[in-house]
Amino acid sequence: MKTLVLVLDLAGTFVFAISGAMTAVKHRLDLFGILVLSFVAATFGGIGRDLLIGAVPPAALADWRYIAVPVLAGITVFFTYSATARLQTPVLILDGAGLALFAVSGALKALSFGLTPLSSVMLGVLTGVGGGIARDVLVAEIPTVLRAELYAVAALAGASVVVIGRLLQLPTLPVTAAGAGVCFGLRFMAIRYGWHLPQACQSDQLTFDAVRPKNTVSTQTEPERTPSDVENDNVKELREP
Repeated sequence: MKTLVLVLDLAGTFVFAISGAMTAVKHRLDLFGILVLSFVAATFGGIGRDLLIGAVPPAALADWRYIAVPVLAGITVFFTYSATARLQTPVLILDGAGLALFAVSGALKALSFGLTPLSSVMLGVLTGVGGGIARDVLVAEIPTVLRAELYAVAALAGASVVVIGRLLQLPTLPVTAAGAGVCFGLRFMAIRYGWHLPQACQSDQLTFDAVRPKNTVSTQTEPERTPSDVENDNVKELREP
């Protein structure tokens, strides 16, 4: 199981690092900023998991491969972003892939340390969403896990499949593949069709609109488009048949 966890961790590290690097480029960060965001997005979920289960020092700091992979991914994006950006919604797809790989690897590692099934599922979710939260906070965005379609829920489903499969003593590799597939499939379909959890009804919006003064003549210019606006446009394009 240790070899499988390592492979999944490194694969998730690479795709999350690519996602972090591309986010950094969209926010016009320099080379150092790209490498920092690449490392943060790729490793912070695993670091949090390792600290909670007592696997210290965390693998992301003790193993040089967890540092080399984000650096390689960041440099690759720095020199090839113009070609990479032609992919449709590349950040969202890579983020979904990293979420799936980290969710199942986090659950597997927690189980190998003897944690309960519920704790293993929770640590799988933490491993999947931790890096993305840190990435978004560093670029002053609301974390994707708090606003995106079925983000943490997808990680929860993938980690649950792995834990249930282990409880039933099913073969590890097929169960891991199934868990990653469920997580990525849910995330992709949520992006494609706009699936999301219920939101609170904003009943006070009418009150705010009523007291807001109305300008008869508008002198404001169109606001500058932000990277979040571009990401929303990419989501709309992905949803189009």
